[in-house]
Amino acid sequence: MSIRTERVAKLFQREVADILITEFSEQIQPMVTVTGARVTKDLSVAYVYVSVFGTTKPERQAAFQHLQELTPQIRTALARRIRHQVRSIPELKFFLDESLQQARKLDDIFDRIREERERRPDAE
Repeated sequence: MSIRTERVAKLFQREVADILITEFSEQIQPMVTVTGARVTKDLSVAYVYVSVFGTTKPERQAAFQHLQELTPQIRTALARRIRHQVRSIPELKFFLDESLQQARKLDDIFDRIREERERRPDAE
């Protein structure tokens, strides 16, 4: 990404995160965090990566689906905030970022391996 697209992406990430916290926190349960954003070179599409903190995968999927349904309202709120900073408000596309859940799963696997090694008598 160029410097301009990186700056615009950071702006979108910051503003969408703030919008989700201030204006849509009651509508989106459980908690949703914006983990990143990218924009196309022509600034017509913004890809927003979100992480949903929930206990089960179906619960996270339902919250993400609800977030996607709220995309037009989120875009309108974004337009109100940044209308003087960009010429046109891009189309928003949300993507579920499950890297935190995957990292947690890997940590659990490594913990189990450590526990098994500690329980096993030395074979030396």
